[in-house]
Amino acid sequence: MCGIVGYVGPARTIDVLLGGLRRLEYRGYDSAGVAIIDEHGELGTAKKAGKLQALVDELDARPVNEGYTGIGHTRWATHGGPTDVNAHPHLGDDGKLALIHNGIIENFQELRAELAAEGAEFLSETDTEVAAVLLGREVRRTGELLAAFRSTVSRLEGAFTLLAVHADEPGLVVGARRNSPLVIGLGDGENFLGSDVAAFVEYTKRAVAIGQDEIVAIRADSVTVTDFAGAPVEVAPFEVQWDASAAEKGGWPSFMAKEIAEQPEAVANTIRGRAHDGSVVVPELEAIDDALLTDIRRIVIVACGTASYAGMVGKYAIERWTRVPVEVALSHEFRYGDPVLGPDVLVISVSQSGETMDTLMAVKYAREMGARTVSVCNTQGATIPRESDAAIYTHAGPEVAVASTKAFVAQITALYLFGLHLARVRGTLSTGGQAEAVAELQAIPEKLQEVLGEAEKVRQLAHWMADTRSVLFLGRNVGYPIALEGALKLKELAYIHAEGFAAGELKHGPIALIEPGQPVFVVVPSPRGAESLHPKVVSNIQEIRARGARVIAIAEAGDAAVLPFADEVLRIPLADSLFEPLLAVVPLQVFAMELASAKELDVDQPRNLAKSVTVE
Repeated sequence: MCGIVGYVGPARTIDVLLGGLRRLEYRGYDSAGVAIIDEHGELGTAKKAGKLQALVDELDARPVNEGYTGIGHTRWATHGGPTDVNAHPHLGDDGKLALIHNGIIENFQELRAELAAEGAEFLSETDTEVAAVLLGREVRRTGELLAAFRSTVSRLEGAFTLLAVHADEPGLVVGARRNSPLVIGLGDGENFLGSDVAAFVEYTKRAVAIGQDEIVAIRADSVTVTDFAGAPVEVAPFEVQWDASAAEKGGWPSFMAKEIAEQPEAVANTIRGRAHDGSVVVPELEAIDDALLTDIRRIVIVACGTASYAGMVGKYAIERWTRVPVEVALSHEFRYGDPVLGPDVLVISVSQSGETMDTLMAVKYAREMGARTVSVCNTQGATIPRESDAAIYTHAGPEVAVASTKAFVAQITALYLFGLHLARVRGTLSTGGQAEAVAELQAIPEKLQEVLGEAEKVRQLAHWMADTRSVLFLGRNVGYPIALEGALKLKELAYIHAEGFAAGELKHGPIALIEPGQPVFVVVPSPRGAESLHPKVVSNIQEIRARGARVIAIAEAGDAAVLPFADEVLRIPLADSLFEPLLAVVPLQVFAMELASAKELDVDQPRNLAKSVTVE
């Protein structure tokens, strides 16, 4: 949560900061602010509650002086409401110092009391201002920003990324991170800092991820990284694999619409280089192949929100192909349930950003307990992959809309690749079975394109239902997590009651919710195959239809059995039952987006949410 950007160099600093904040606004949009040291060594600031445009309007009316050193921030409120006063940056040292922050400082109250006892005054309700005032005191004591910064961060507890500038030291931005992301952008005669590479990818693709409890100091011609004690740290630059245009709308009405349309490419890119000659080899996993072959007896997938539903889908495939038992745990519950872990357990974390705090803490706990860890992640240089024994990167490209779409299908794809890799290593799937599964997976991008071609019917349905107050979703087996995901998308975007249920649970309580006119989406499994659950789901449809429900079925092409019982049928191409979730989720994504649009809501930045949850 919260987006931060820092810059030192010859470019027009306000343009660099605002450009970075535009691409980081998905991380928080309650308020925004900037601080710039001008050519005369004066510190100027501007900040405003509301979305970034409110800050832009403020700067148009009251510009800050131009300079070559600056920091910027877009906020997701934690301590204190979204007001002008609580917006970042916060000041210290009699207004000569500015500081921005992502995270939560857990001991801010005792620090505030300590500073207040010395006569310090506070203007905001935030924990961030406490850090700014503390840093200002340390600057007065040490006479140097970097030394003061090192002293300050050693006093802070919790999760934080901090950036600071001081008018007495123009040309310098200092930053620190603990349990919260920070990346350096390496330019030519200029350098950048950001919450992620989107902050500076317009200017450079060379980046360095800052590690846990490390401090960075950037100047136009130098970058130094140390630990909190001041010892030098070696860094490993990496190349960003996408450019700034990938994080722009490119003519689409919203980022979400663009990202839904990019799903065929996201799946194809995630498969590329890993599936060939009818089998799957994930190069990133080869280093732990011996452990996968002999040591692992149980797998636990940890994730939150949409990623946890991807994990639930992955569970079905991994168990079928490898015969290794899999459970799915919510990251924020995992380590508090005293799980049984050891060297025979593999913990797979799933996180688009690779910075999800609950998931990061779950991974660290798993490693402490002796388990092996694998990360499924979409972001280069992120913390969770670096904390794991191995990582499977999805290649979905930047996902800007807060509600996840292409990252979800890419995560399922990555988990399927893991399952097929493990099945090959352990010999649990025949050569023919492996080749058949690979062929099904490789066919998904084209089939996704077919589903997207039918989106107009979904759009019309959503607009007809714009005044709907409640929607239910039903599914069985791999369709159940898709029902949960469909409900989550509608809650996130349209702010209406939506619930997903396992269809078999209907008679155990949820059927009491059915009343005349109640819309119910049903993910219908294929009728093909001896083990098909199709007849049971059709029976569920009849049960709710008899009580007045309005049924919208998502069914494969040619399934005529649902026609007498469904009010609307949304078709998906034929696919093996394990691969249907990748197709069935798309109409539900489109429906949620279009219903929210019909209500004139912001589908990219839904209220109260942020893209990357970096606090517990």
